[in-house]
Amino acid sequence: MSGTTGQEQFSVDLRQHPRLRVPAPFVCSLSRLGLAKWLGRGGDGIGVVFDVSMRGAKVMSEAGIQRGDRLSVSLSLPNQVSPMTVEEATVRWEREQVYGLEFVNLSSVAEMRLRKFITLATKPTS
Repeated sequence: MSGTTGQEQFSVDLRQHPRLRVPAPFVCSLSRLGLAKWLGRGGDGIGVVFDVSMRGAKVMSEAGIQRGDRLSVSLSLPNQVSPMTVEEATVRWEREQVYGLEFVNLSSVAEMRLRKFITLATKPTS
């Protein structure tokens, strides 16, 4: 007989793009897209970004968004003059006002700005 009882649990990180834990969380604004916006379900608001990758972000917000919602997200990246817009993001998970967003539609300019931010933030200081 086996010495273990129940199911053993483990987690595997399947991300293609590593997350950057932001040293100083920054602000973002959220706006619903599609039918939910016009039905008046709310969901527009602000949030705080705790980590970010080329394909998503972890955001805390009281905007009342739900898993599956489609959003436009404006990221106020540190040390940049103007906010960067993610044309479309999907809420993939939610837990106590913390949300996992997947960036679905990112313009080439926005992708370049995000890549530069992540590269500079992960660069070792001399």
